[in-house]
Amino acid sequence: MNGADLHGVIPYLPTPLTAGGDVDSDMLARLTDHLIAQGVHGVTPLGSTGEFAYLDSAQREAVVSCVVEAAAGRVPVIAGVASTNTHDAVRQARRWETLGADGLLAVMEAYFPVPDAGVVDYFTAIADATSLPVTLYTNPNFQRSDLSIDAIDRLADHPRIVHIKDASTNTGRLLTILNRCGDRIGVFAASSHITTAVMLIGGQGWMAGPSCLIPRQSVRLYDLCRAGEWDSAMELQRDVWAVNQAFARFNLAGAVKAGLKLQGFDCGNPAPPQQPLTEADVSVIRAALEGCGAL
Repeated sequence: MNGADLHGVIPYLPTPLTAGGDVDSDMLARLTDHLIAQGVHGVTPLGSTGEFAYLDSAQREAVVSCVVEAAAGRVPVIAGVASTNTHDAVRQARRWETLGADGLLAVMEAYFPVPDAGVVDYFTAIADATSLPVTLYTNPNFQRSDLSIDAIDRLADHPRIVHIKDASTNTGRLLTILNRCGDRIGVFAASSHITTAVMLIGGQGWMAGPSCLIPRQSVRLYDLCRAGEWDSAMELQRDVWAVNQAFARFNLAGAVKAGLKLQGFDCGNPAPPQQPLTEADVSVIRAALEGCGAL
């Protein structure tokens, strides 16, 4: 599979953990197989829903290795690279290529703010490190150093930086990116966006944790958008948007894991020090999933 041709619904996989903190590879493989059977167009281990910030290097490697093996070439595996350290990010990128990933999702972690020049250097180093296509990931709600429009424009000139996933709530920002560099880079939405609107303005699809719980509905929504059936797409969008709204209230990984447990995929609790959802919280997730036919 060619990660450079990425499109459609790309779920951010959770990282199933045992009570002792080990990666539950059997559950992760089972979930990956289930999502592929539901028609998703790719999978992303070590996205934000995968709790990359809370995993050590051995856990991260176990996750990528498991997902690559479980996907078995049926859909692209876009493995997350994230670090506060450029050398470590490069090491991850090279290792994920060795393990068989089809592409990289590049995230910049930061403690101190980093100026545009440092941001561009970080992502350029990742793209230079392997032969894999790279998707930039920016989530300004949680990051100390965002990807500015100028930085995105500069990075879009790199031959292996081919997509960006933007997790802001600003759809106007996505249109700005498309207007300025849409001939060089494809745009993916996040669960924080109304995905039908992003598809209407020229998006490639969406990468999102909640798609793990509503894969069939998500694929149907994507197909409707691609066919230009916007009225039907918006009707379905209204149903699945309730899931997005429910998940926005809680820790995302905890909410995805709680919802998957309701569906028979027990992925354990979120990695400490994150907290699992309360019974009252889980009831909100249950109601949202029931409302769109996912339970």
